[in-house]
Amino acid sequence: MKQTSITKTPAISDDDAPKLTQANFDSARLRVAGRDVNRAQWQTAVRARVGKQRVNIMLDAPIVEHFKALAGNRGYQTLINDSLRRVIEAGHLEADLRRVIREELSH
Repeated sequence: MKQTSITKTPAISDDDAPKLTQANFDSARLRVAGRDVNRAQWQTAVRARVGKQRVNIMLDAPIVEHFKALAGNRGYQTLINDSLRRVIEAGHLEADLRRVIREELSH
């Protein structure tokens, strides 16, 4: 039987990383496609790549509180997006399944 090699690596914790300050972010070079850009150009490029669109929407307070409680350290808006995406995908899945079942039953 061949012996398996086991590599032991030291555990890395969040405490090992240097703390970032606002000065670190203020002095960051913003680059798109390898060239320096200003903050507005960078934000435009990020939004275009991610495919997000800024909208104003009114949500019931209990809904927002629910997602904030679920989110913890993550962004609650990300959880709302994920939930909406799952609802859309489930609707497509259901419609596709109904179509396939109807087609199979008609044969």
